[in-house]
Amino acid sequence: MSDADVPARHARIVDFARQAGRVTVEGLAETLGVTPQTIRKDLTLLERRGALSRVHGGAVPSSGTDNLAYAERRAIAVAAKSAIGAAAAALVPDGASLFINIGTTTEAIARHLVDRAKLMVITNNLNVVDILADRLGIEVIAAGGRVRASDRAVIGGIAMDFLRGFKVDVALIGASGIEESGDFLDYDVDEVRVSQTIIRNARQVILAIDASKLDRPAPVRIGNLDDIDWLVMDRVPDALRAACGEAGVRIVETVMPVTQG
Repeated sequence: MSDADVPARHARIVDFARQAGRVTVEGLAETLGVTPQTIRKDLTLLERRGALSRVHGGAVPSSGTDNLAYAERRAIAVAAKSAIGAAAAALVPDGASLFINIGTTTEAIARHLVDRAKLMVITNNLNVVDILADRLGIEVIAAGGRVRASDRAVIGGIAMDFLRGFKVDVALIGASGIEESGDFLDYDVDEVRVSQTIIRNARQVILAIDASKLDRPAPVRIGNLDDIDWLVMDRVPDALRAACGEAGVRIVETVMPVTQG
């Protein structure tokens, strides 16, 4: 297995632990097709990063106050995020002004906007700046403020003050978790405050999120269904669908191949 596969494997291990409450070395080795020695090394690294806590024979989730490393998040649900990105981008009309926040799913949306015309994009996501800055039909405005090294998000009070200077047509936002009640969540208070500022200063809000985020134990609440107009997701559970209906939130559900890993 190449080094490029390691972030994806680590992401799957953490997700397995969060879903099951506990993982074993033997079970992970069999599921992921690697040796127990490889899994032990993985668990040690993940414990050092605070993603898991080692126990005899395996590991359990950490407290839930830390997110996965950004490279590992990029490796999760890649095909689903691309489909979600295409569907969310299709909701954006040419000539619109946009906010785009930090996240691997919002990066996927940006990749599907590259050939669009007459867009103004204001973002606190420097990865989105890299994707869109050289496109002739798109004006890109980067928020000022403190840059978080782990994912190149611009966060903090300066960024919030900057974003309040705009009133845009559409906000394209992602989140680290969503509950079936419709609450959507993240791990970092400063990041959440920026996302809330984005929501308050947009005429329409599109939440783009993949089903791996369902019931993830992120501790900080960004908002709920009353704060959004569209939910773009690859698999919408019945309870969340019903909550969207009650809140008047429109759903775009993307279709993914059954063979996706």
